[in-house]
Amino acid sequence: MTPKALHLGRLCSLCLFVCLAVLASRAVAAEYRGQVVYGGLPVPGVTVTVVQGGKTFTTVTDDQGAYSFPDLGDGAGRLKVEMLCFSPIEEAITVAAGAPAAKWELKLLSIEQIRAQGAVAQRVYVVPEAPKAEKPKTTAQGTLEVAPPPPPPDDASQRAADGLLINGSSNNAATSAYSLAQAFGNRRNGNKGLYNGGVSFILDNSTFDARPYSLSGLETDKPAYNLVTAGFTFGGPIRIPHLIRNGPNFFVAYEWTRNNNSTAQSALVPTQAQRNGDLSAQTTSIINPLTGQPFANNQIPVSAQAQALLNLYPLPNVAGNPRYNFQVPIVNSTHLDAMQTRLDKTIGRRDQVYGRFAFQSSRSGSANFLGFNDTTNAFGLNTSINWSHRFNPRTAIILGYQFSRLSSTVTPFWKNRANISGQAGITGNNQDAINWGPPTLSFVSVSSLTDAQSSFNRNRTDGVSLSAMWNRSPHNVTIGVDYRRQGYNDLFQQDPRGTFSFTGAATQGTATGSGSDFADFLIGVPDTSSIAFGNADKYLRQNVYDAYFTDDWRINSQFTANIGMRWEYGSPMTELKDRLVNLDIAPNFSAVSQVLASEPVGLRTGQHYPGSLIRPDRRSFEPRIAVSWRPIAGSSMVVRGGYGIYSDTSVYQATTLRMAQQAPLSKSLSVSNSPTCQLTLADGFNSCGSTTQNTFAVDPNFRVGYAQVWQLAVQRDLPAALQMTATYLGIKGTRGVQQFLPNTYPIGGTNPCPACPIGFTYRTSNGNSTRESGQLQLRRRLRSGFTASLQYVYSKSIDNDSQLGGQGATLTSNTSTQITQGVTAQNWRDLSAERGLSTFDQRHLLTLSAQYTSGMGSGGGTLMSGWRGTLLKEWTMLTSITAGTGLPETPIIPSAVPDTGVTGSIRANYTGASIHAAPAGLFLNPAAFTAPVAGQWGNASRGSITGPHQFTLNASAARTFRMTNRFNLDLHIDATNLLNHVNFTSWNTTVTSTQYGLPVAANAMRSLQTTLRLRF
Repeated sequence: MTPKALHLGRLCSLCLFVCLAVLASRAVAAEYRGQVVYGGLPVPGVTVTVVQGGKTFTTVTDDQGAYSFPDLGDGAGRLKVEMLCFSPIEEAITVAAGAPAAKWELKLLSIEQIRAQGAVAQRVYVVPEAPKAEKPKTTAQGTLEVAPPPPPPDDASQRAADGLLINGSSNNAATSAYSLAQAFGNRRNGNKGLYNGGVSFILDNSTFDARPYSLSGLETDKPAYNLVTAGFTFGGPIRIPHLIRNGPNFFVAYEWTRNNNSTAQSALVPTQAQRNGDLSAQTTSIINPLTGQPFANNQIPVSAQAQALLNLYPLPNVAGNPRYNFQVPIVNSTHLDAMQTRLDKTIGRRDQVYGRFAFQSSRSGSANFLGFNDTTNAFGLNTSINWSHRFNPRTAIILGYQFSRLSSTVTPFWKNRANISGQAGITGNNQDAINWGPPTLSFVSVSSLTDAQSSFNRNRTDGVSLSAMWNRSPHNVTIGVDYRRQGYNDLFQQDPRGTFSFTGAATQGTATGSGSDFADFLIGVPDTSSIAFGNADKYLRQNVYDAYFTDDWRINSQFTANIGMRWEYGSPMTELKDRLVNLDIAPNFSAVSQVLASEPVGLRTGQHYPGSLIRPDRRSFEPRIAVSWRPIAGSSMVVRGGYGIYSDTSVYQATTLRMAQQAPLSKSLSVSNSPTCQLTLADGFNSCGSTTQNTFAVDPNFRVGYAQVWQLAVQRDLPAALQMTATYLGIKGTRGVQQFLPNTYPIGGTNPCPACPIGFTYRTSNGNSTRESGQLQLRRRLRSGFTASLQYVYSKSIDNDSQLGGQGATLTSNTSTQITQGVTAQNWRDLSAERGLSTFDQRHLLTLSAQYTSGMGSGGGTLMSGWRGTLLKEWTMLTSITAGTGLPETPIIPSAVPDTGVTGSIRANYTGASIHAAPAGLFLNPAAFTAPVAGQWGNASRGSITGPHQFTLNASAARTFRMTNRFNLDLHIDATNLLNHVNFTSWNTTVTSTQYGLPVAANAMRSLQTTLRLRF
């Protein structure tokens, strides 16, 4: 994006912000506010009336007993406070700017007075029967004499009927004078008013959407696509004449979606010259690893395996761009059907039964620039049933059962289509028809070649819960227990086709030459290879228990505390057939041996391990406390604070899945090319006599991680219907996931322990993290149809956690089960050097939202009359702006850690040059980082690069068309990224890559969507 375009975008944002600020700061009258209490406790639903200058203003107190009149003028007036069963209060008041809030104490009437008041109310406020229309009378002159119209309603009922209804407000029926009319909503006479529902349609297509952003600069044609979503809702009581008189209440909702969306994918693909082995465009010599001499004019022989895989790449279609020479529009599709239902039935006076059932079916297709179109089908069921019983007004219990099931199937493009590996002459990988396709190829100078892995997964959860509630002023106590049985049934291989990485190490030679990753590929010599297959079916099981106690303690009208304790235990996962493998490790990683779940005794240490091969952690006690305090009685200032501990019992799944894909159950290896282990494309999946064939192990004393969370917030009302909230939030994570490569050493160094086992990843729970943030929010309450919120967050997050920080990788692409590889530490002897900015650390985030609603009276009138009122009534305009700084990214050197098959964990050296002082065409400075010195690890810290800034403006407009008394039509028009501003996702931070310093991808450009919903 050019500086001129960036300046224009910022100018537009500034103009919009100034306009909203002007609207919010219009001159307003003085605000008169106060609180109504009884016995020191706030009383909601009290009618407060102020008469001033011949005008009458009426409002109702909120749940804190507070009321406000924002539009009163300065001067004297008269106030009246009314509520059934209490004596009315009438006082003279003076309204002035800055006056303190008033406080009124209600007095309860006697029993006789309450009964008398109820009798009067029954006589006065009963709704009279509508007069019957009289027939016209014929006069002697032959004309018709029409009966006179009914008298106008009294002043109170007229005010209620003409009240302005605005989104976010509600008609309060605390007093009979303002009760809802019988013809409103479900209070209609007859059974028809007991049912409600709606029909909705969401329509969108490419006509009004912007063209996808082109990273290559090629303006390709925008493909046609569409989005159609339809749905309906319906609910009410089940009544069948002569069969079911008082059945349960039901609700059903269904949604049908057919979505196609387009993106422009850019890539760097091999040119025709490169396909022929002509790399003469590279100015430095490329070394022949067989002779140690440079290839003549950098003409590289092409192996048969490389030639077969090259045929999968398309030819370039963009000229003059050395970094992106290919672009193609990609259309992805998603089909979704979802339904949910609810039933509830009250039995007698003490029991209630309620439950829900939901299902969702999705079918999606995902394509890439290579033309590989993978499909994913998923089907899920979710249901629950609950029974509640109330022993007395103070005590009740709830017993519930929950069931969920999710199955998904991923079908790669090449499954049952063509055996690419076999045809290319590649051996050693799995070539069953279900896993047909090419191996994954990872490059530095061209885009990688990859396809999804075939998988079929079925997950099921059964849960039982029991909770009891007991109330006795001032305590509200809840006690409960839960149990869940979780099963994960997976049928997939972790990496059956294998992965080859090319870094240029094979053709680098001595200082007289410079290697080429693409030349390595042409001659068929990878730098590393990895594979894992053999144990396809896995049946993981886990039990999760918890018990909790909470007390909502209302100490007095100004101070409330919520105190609780929770114990949670998730057992380490086991495999139904005991097919798990771990490593039994001697002290200082001097030796290892396999330990199987079927024989859980370590040969090296003699220790006994449980069937999960991980010792359980049952010490997850989680105390929690929260307080709410109003330090000044009658003031709007409220102080809230809290502290709690939260555990992560879901941490075991990714670890157990990797333990289930290890030797001797599977063929698993991760090796690098060396004189003693020469890899080729034809024969690249062999262990070369490694000391261990296992690529993964976990600390048997692995502990469940937890986070301590504390928060303090102060909220206060300001003049002009404003409310300000300042919040501080702190999080401290402990026992986070860490993983490293034991016995490894930097490139160019010497192996300090040649006899020690090497080449496997070890996972522990010694990570930690911190996050602190300050938030300031200024909110304007809905007033005169306008409301707005401005929020700023400043935060900083640091961790040395493998799952939270760095650029984590995912080994599988299916929707229900993913093996998260995480981030591997660079130096296994200095894990403190991994402490850096978290990937989600966004230092500054500003959010602004504004809404204006024109409103409409319940009788159909508006603030305007004539055609203006008809045109402008019931419109709601909403605008939201989000602006934030970029996320941290890490500079990576694409070299393999010696004697392992792991690439991407070595960081670059920081030269001291400005990182973002980039030359033309780039967003990062290539001179800021370089390869580490031989024998040393890279000194660049994790997260030392700041990613692209983000700015988005969304807008929407909505209108309700009232067709009849029962049918309403809602229209929504939503615009995403209204300014069509380019938001890049991240930078390419692989230092030696041809695309270093360029954006990896761009988020979606402007799109419009229309929604129609019919309600009845």
